[in-house]
Amino acid sequence: MNYRALNPEDIQVFSEAISTFFERMTQRPARVRTAYMLDRPEAIVWNDFNGVIQVSGGFRGAVSFSAPRGLLTEVLSAMGEAEQSDENFLDVAGEIANMLSGRARRHFGEGLDIATPISSVRDGAVIPTLAAGPAYVIPHTWGPYEAHLVVHLDLIQRR
Repeated sequence: MNYRALNPEDIQVFSEAISTFFERMTQRPARVRTAYMLDRPEAIVWNDFNGVIQVSGGFRGAVSFSAPRGLLTEVLSAMGEAEQSDENFLDVAGEIANMLSGRARRHFGEGLDIATPISSVRDGAVIPTLAAGPAYVIPHTWGPYEAHLVVHLDLIQRR
């Protein structure tokens, strides 16, 4: 099969998904900054808590969301969750990665198969590199916090 790397339009889909997520879930928008190519072999930016979604179907690769404890504390509060535990931080990091991937599915189509999230604390999981193309980091701030969405996908090239 022939695959292609992501293009700027594809990256924009993920950037818009970040903005939409924070606006809808917390009524406070995130400020999405310019995406850049990750220049290291591991296709994730580690933070306090991380959620990774591996994808397949007409795609190969992963989408990861990483955030500091403070951001996730406020997101859980905005969602009405009073318990601030590592377990809940891991759950919400995985769920955010899942929601952002799900929004991307609307753009890419139902062929984007999304696996169950893998959640981990900083540097806590081995994430296999499945895509051959470059990984793109989409940094964003929400209030005083910085978080990252890393999109490392190859898309099947239709003929």
